[in-house]
Amino acid sequence: MGLKQSIERLYDQDPGSLDRQRALQLFNEFKFFLNRGEIRVAEKLGDGWRVHVWVKKGILLGFRLGELVERSMNADFRFFEKSTYPLRSFSLENGVQIDRGGSAVRDGVYVARDVVCMPPMYVDVGAYVGAGTQIGSHTLVGACAQIGREVLLGPGTQIGGVLEPVDALPVVLEDRVRVEGSCGIFEGVVVRGGAVIGAGVVLSGETAVYDIIRKAVYRREGSGPLVIPEGAVVVPGSRGMDVPWAAAERLSVAAPLIVRYGESLPGTRVPHGEEQQ
Repeated sequence: MGLKQSIERLYDQDPGSLDRQRALQLFNEFKFFLNRGEIRVAEKLGDGWRVHVWVKKGILLGFRLGELVERSMNADFRFFEKSTYPLRSFSLENGVQIDRGGSAVRDGVYVARDVVCMPPMYVDVGAYVGAGTQIGSHTLVGACAQIGREVLLGPGTQIGGVLEPVDALPVVLEDRVRVEGSCGIFEGVVVRGGAVIGAGVVLSGETAVYDIIRKAVYRREGSGPLVIPEGAVVVPGSRGMDVPWAAAERLSVAAPLIVRYGESLPGTRVPHGEEQQ
Protein backbone atom coordinates (compact mmCIF):
# COMPACT_ATOMS: atom_id res chain seq x y z
CA MET A 1 0.00 0.00 0.00
CA GLY A 2 1.40 3.40 -0.97
CA LEU A 3 1.91 6.31 1.40
CA LYS A 4 -1.17 8.16 0.12
CA GLN A 5 -3.45 5.17 0.64
CA SER A 6 -1.93 4.45 4.07
CA ILE A 7 -2.46 8.04 5.26
CA GLU A 8 -6.08 8.07 4.05
CA ARG A 9 -6.77 4.74 5.76
CA LEU A 10 -5.30 5.92 9.07
CA TYR A 11 -7.16 9.25 8.84
CA ASP A 12 -10.49 7.44 8.52
CA GLN A 13 -9.87 5.20 11.53
CA ASP A 14 -10.90 5.86 15.11
CA PRO A 15 -7.74 7.23 16.79
CA GLY A 16 -8.27 4.88 19.71
CA SER A 17 -8.07 1.84 17.46
CA LEU A 18 -4.81 2.75 15.72
CA ASP A 19 -1.58 0.82 16.04
CA ARG A 20 0.16 3.93 17.37
CA GLN A 21 3.73 2.78 16.70
CA ARG A 22 2.97 1.87 13.07
CA ALA A 23 0.91 5.05 12.57
CA LEU A 24 3.75 7.23 13.88
CA GLN A 25 6.21 5.47 11.60
CA LEU A 26 4.04 6.24 8.57
CA PHE A 27 3.44 9.80 9.71
CA ASN A 28 7.17 10.46 10.14
CA GLU A 29 7.76 9.11 6.62
CA PHE A 30 5.04 11.44 5.37
CA LYS A 31 6.58 14.41 7.19
CA PHE A 32 10.03 13.63 5.77
CA PHE A 33 8.72 14.09 2.22
CA LEU A 34 6.71 17.17 3.27
CA ASN A 35 9.88 18.80 4.61
CA ARG A 36 11.68 18.03 1.35
CA GLY A 37 8.92 19.51 -0.80
CA GLU A 38 8.40 16.17 -2.56
CA ILE A 39 4.77 16.23 -1.49
CA ARG A 40 2.83 19.43 -0.97
CA VAL A 41 -0.68 20.58 -0.10
CA ALA A 42 -1.42 22.15 -3.50
CA GLU A 43 0.18 22.28 -6.94
CA LYS A 44 -0.42 24.30 -10.08
CA LEU A 45 -2.01 22.30 -12.89
CA GLY A 46 -2.48 24.23 -16.11
CA ASP A 47 -3.93 27.62 -15.22
CA GLY A 48 -5.37 26.51 -11.88
CA TRP A 49 -4.37 25.05 -8.56
CA ARG A 50 -5.29 21.61 -7.25
CA VAL A 51 -5.54 20.70 -3.57
CA HIS A 52 -4.05 17.37 -2.51
CA VAL A 53 -6.64 16.47 0.11
CA TRP A 54 -4.69 13.46 1.33
CA VAL A 55 -1.74 15.69 2.28
CA LYS A 56 -3.99 17.83 4.49
CA LYS A 57 -5.32 14.63 6.03
CA GLY A 58 -1.75 13.57 6.79
CA ILE A 59 -1.07 16.86 8.57
CA LEU A 60 -4.24 16.55 10.64
CA LEU A 61 -3.34 12.94 11.43
CA GLY A 62 -0.12 14.24 12.98
CA PHE A 63 -2.10 16.38 15.41
CA ARG A 64 -4.21 13.37 16.40
CA LEU A 65 -1.13 11.21 16.99
CA GLY A 66 0.84 13.83 18.89
CA GLU A 67 0.89 14.15 22.65
CA LEU A 68 1.25 17.48 24.43
CA VAL A 69 4.86 17.77 25.59
CA GLU A 70 6.94 20.49 27.20
CA ARG A 71 9.67 22.09 25.10
CA SER A 72 10.63 24.96 27.39
CA MET A 73 13.83 26.93 26.94
CA ASN A 74 14.08 27.67 30.64
CA ALA A 75 11.84 28.49 33.62
CA ASP A 76 10.88 31.86 32.11
CA PHE A 77 10.26 30.76 28.52
CA ARG A 78 8.00 27.72 28.74
CA PHE A 79 6.41 26.09 25.70
CA PHE A 80 3.99 23.18 25.30
CA GLU A 81 3.25 21.65 21.89
CA LYS A 82 2.35 18.45 20.10
CA SER A 83 5.17 15.93 20.08
CA THR A 84 4.69 15.32 16.36
CA TYR A 85 5.33 18.97 15.45
CA PRO A 86 8.53 20.33 17.02
CA LEU A 87 10.43 23.16 15.37
CA ARG A 88 11.90 22.37 11.96
CA SER A 89 15.59 21.50 12.16
CA PHE A 90 17.94 23.31 9.77
CA SER A 91 21.64 23.06 9.07
CA LEU A 92 24.04 25.32 7.19
CA GLU A 93 23.75 22.99 4.20
CA ASN A 94 20.05 23.92 3.80
CA GLY A 95 21.13 27.39 2.67
CA VAL A 96 18.32 29.13 4.56
CA GLN A 97 19.08 32.42 6.34
CA ILE A 98 17.30 32.64 9.72
CA ASP A 99 18.46 35.67 11.68
CA ARG A 100 18.38 35.69 15.47
CA GLY A 101 15.41 37.24 17.22
CA GLY A 102 12.44 34.98 17.86
CA SER A 103 11.77 33.36 14.49
CA ALA A 104 10.36 29.84 14.20
CA VAL A 105 9.54 27.35 11.45
CA ARG A 106 7.36 24.43 12.38
CA ASP A 107 8.25 20.90 11.33
CA GLY A 108 6.35 19.79 8.22
CA VAL A 109 7.31 22.88 6.16
CA TYR A 110 9.30 23.07 2.94
CA VAL A 111 11.74 25.99 2.85
CA ALA A 112 13.91 26.18 -0.28
CA ARG A 113 17.47 27.42 -0.55
CA ASP A 114 18.21 31.15 -0.36
CA VAL A 115 15.08 31.94 1.63
CA VAL A 116 15.68 34.82 4.06
CA CYS A 117 13.77 34.94 7.36
CA MET A 118 13.88 38.26 9.21
CA PRO A 119 13.02 38.17 12.92
CA PRO A 120 10.55 37.68 14.34
CA MET A 121 8.55 35.56 11.88
CA TYR A 122 6.69 32.26 11.89
CA VAL A 123 5.95 29.62 9.27
CA ASP A 124 3.24 27.08 10.11
CA VAL A 125 2.87 23.41 9.17
CA GLY A 126 2.17 22.45 5.57
CA ALA A 127 3.49 25.68 4.09
CA TYR A 128 5.70 25.66 1.00
CA VAL A 129 8.23 28.50 0.54
CA GLY A 130 10.06 28.76 -2.78
CA ALA A 131 13.70 29.64 -3.40
CA GLY A 132 14.85 33.22 -2.95
CA THR A 133 11.78 34.35 -1.02
CA GLN A 134 12.17 36.90 1.78
CA ILE A 135 9.92 36.74 4.84
CA GLY A 136 9.86 40.08 6.64
CA SER A 137 9.78 40.86 10.33
CA HIS A 138 6.52 40.21 12.22
CA THR A 139 5.21 38.15 9.32
CA LEU A 140 3.12 34.98 9.55
CA VAL A 141 3.01 32.35 6.83
CA GLY A 142 -0.04 30.34 7.83
CA ALA A 143 -0.68 26.62 7.63
CA CYS A 144 -0.54 25.17 4.10
CA ALA A 145 0.17 28.53 2.39
CA GLN A 146 1.90 28.06 -0.97
CA ILE A 147 4.56 30.71 -1.57
CA GLY A 148 6.44 30.76 -4.87
CA ARG A 149 10.00 31.68 -5.83
CA GLU A 150 11.48 35.14 -5.21
CA VAL A 151 8.43 36.39 -3.33
CA LEU A 152 8.78 39.36 -1.00
CA LEU A 153 6.62 39.33 2.13
CA GLY A 154 6.86 42.76 3.72
CA PRO A 155 6.95 43.39 7.48
CA GLY A 156 3.78 42.79 9.44
CA THR A 157 2.14 40.72 6.70
CA GLN A 158 -0.33 37.97 7.53
CA ILE A 159 -0.75 35.06 5.10
CA GLY A 160 -3.74 33.13 6.35
CA GLY A 161 -3.67 29.43 7.15
CA VAL A 162 -6.18 27.06 5.52
CA LEU A 163 -5.78 23.59 7.00
CA GLU A 164 -9.49 22.88 7.27
CA PRO A 165 -11.72 22.05 5.55
CA VAL A 166 -9.43 19.57 3.86
CA ASP A 167 -10.68 20.35 0.36
CA ALA A 168 -10.25 24.14 0.68
CA LEU A 169 -7.55 25.75 -1.44
CA PRO A 170 -4.85 27.42 0.68
CA VAL A 171 -3.60 30.93 0.06
CA VAL A 172 -1.35 30.90 -3.01
CA LEU A 173 1.26 33.51 -3.96
CA GLU A 174 2.91 32.63 -7.26
CA ASP A 175 6.49 33.45 -8.31
CA ARG A 176 7.87 37.00 -7.92
CA VAL A 177 4.84 38.37 -6.08
CA ARG A 178 5.64 41.38 -3.88
CA VAL A 179 3.52 41.93 -0.79
CA GLU A 180 4.30 45.23 0.93
CA GLY A 181 3.99 45.91 4.66
CA SER A 182 0.96 45.34 6.90
CA CYS A 183 -1.02 43.36 4.35
CA GLY A 184 -3.43 40.51 5.02
CA ILE A 185 -4.08 37.76 2.47
CA PHE A 186 -6.53 35.18 3.69
CA GLU A 187 -8.57 32.13 2.67
CA GLY A 188 -9.75 31.96 -0.91
CA VAL A 189 -7.07 34.05 -2.67
CA VAL A 190 -4.60 33.24 -5.45
CA VAL A 191 -2.15 36.00 -6.42
CA ARG A 192 -0.67 35.44 -9.87
CA GLY A 193 3.01 35.84 -10.68
CA GLY A 194 4.63 39.25 -10.61
CA ALA A 195 1.70 40.99 -8.91
CA VAL A 196 2.31 43.69 -6.30
CA ILE A 197 0.05 43.97 -3.27
CA GLY A 198 0.49 47.49 -1.92
CA ALA A 199 0.97 48.31 1.76
CA GLY A 200 -2.16 47.88 3.86
CA VAL A 201 -4.21 45.89 1.33
CA VAL A 202 -6.42 43.15 2.81
CA LEU A 203 -7.69 40.38 0.53
CA SER A 204 -9.93 37.39 1.23
CA GLY A 205 -12.29 35.22 -0.75
CA GLU A 206 -15.08 37.68 0.03
CA THR A 207 -13.21 40.73 -1.33
CA ALA A 208 -14.17 42.44 -4.59
CA VAL A 209 -11.20 43.96 -6.42
CA TYR A 210 -11.73 46.80 -8.92
CA ASP A 211 -9.49 46.93 -11.99
CA ILE A 212 -9.53 50.52 -13.22
CA ILE A 213 -7.20 49.67 -16.11
CA ARG A 214 -9.33 46.90 -17.63
CA LYS A 215 -12.63 48.20 -16.21
CA ALA A 216 -13.39 44.88 -14.52
CA VAL A 217 -14.36 43.62 -11.09
CA TYR A 218 -12.79 40.42 -9.76
CA ARG A 219 -14.67 38.20 -7.29
CA ARG A 220 -14.52 34.54 -6.44
CA GLU A 221 -16.97 32.42 -8.41
CA GLY A 222 -18.71 29.68 -6.45
CA SER A 223 -16.15 27.69 -4.51
CA GLY A 224 -13.28 29.00 -6.63
CA PRO A 225 -10.71 31.54 -5.37
CA LEU A 226 -10.42 35.26 -5.87
CA VAL A 227 -7.65 35.54 -8.47
CA ILE A 228 -5.42 38.63 -8.68
CA PRO A 229 -4.18 38.84 -12.29
CA GLU A 230 -0.55 38.43 -13.28
CA GLY A 231 1.47 41.60 -12.85
CA ALA A 232 -1.37 43.59 -11.29
CA VAL A 233 -0.49 46.39 -8.85
CA VAL A 234 -3.12 46.53 -6.11
CA VAL A 235 -3.51 49.46 -3.69
CA PRO A 236 -6.04 50.23 -0.94
CA GLY A 237 -9.22 51.98 -2.02
CA SER A 238 -12.84 52.45 -1.01
CA ARG A 239 -16.26 52.75 -2.60
CA GLY A 240 -19.39 54.47 -1.36
CA MET A 241 -22.40 52.49 -0.18
CA ASP A 242 -25.67 53.02 -2.03
CA VAL A 243 -27.98 51.86 0.78
CA PRO A 244 -29.88 55.10 1.55
CA TRP A 245 -29.02 55.29 5.26
CA ALA A 246 -25.36 54.38 4.60
CA ALA A 247 -25.18 56.91 1.77
CA ALA A 248 -26.69 59.60 4.01
CA GLU A 249 -24.01 58.83 6.61
CA ARG A 250 -21.33 58.93 3.88
CA LEU A 251 -20.18 55.40 4.68
CA SER A 252 -17.88 53.44 2.42
CA VAL A 253 -16.37 49.97 2.27
CA ALA A 254 -12.83 48.87 1.42
CA ALA A 255 -12.34 48.24 -2.29
CA PRO A 256 -8.79 47.30 -3.36
CA LEU A 257 -7.90 48.88 -6.70
CA ILE A 258 -5.69 47.65 -9.54
CA VAL A 259 -4.02 50.85 -10.75
CA ARG A 260 -1.48 49.48 -13.22
CA TYR A 261 0.24 46.37 -14.55
CA GLY A 262 3.86 45.40 -14.94
CA GLU A 263 5.60 47.02 -17.89
CA SER A 264 5.83 43.77 -19.86
CA LEU A 265 2.17 42.84 -19.33
CA PRO A 266 -1.09 44.00 -20.94
CA GLY A 267 -2.52 47.24 -19.56
CA THR A 268 -1.04 50.63 -18.83
CA ARG A 269 -0.60 52.95 -15.95
CA VAL A 270 -3.53 55.07 -14.88
CA PRO A 271 -3.40 58.44 -16.71
CA HIS A 272 -1.94 61.18 -14.55
CA GLY A 273 -4.36 62.36 -11.90
CA GLU A 274 -6.93 59.60 -12.27
CA GLU A 275 -5.68 57.55 -9.32
CA GLN A 276 -7.07 60.19 -6.98
CA GLN A 277 -10.51 60.32 -8.63
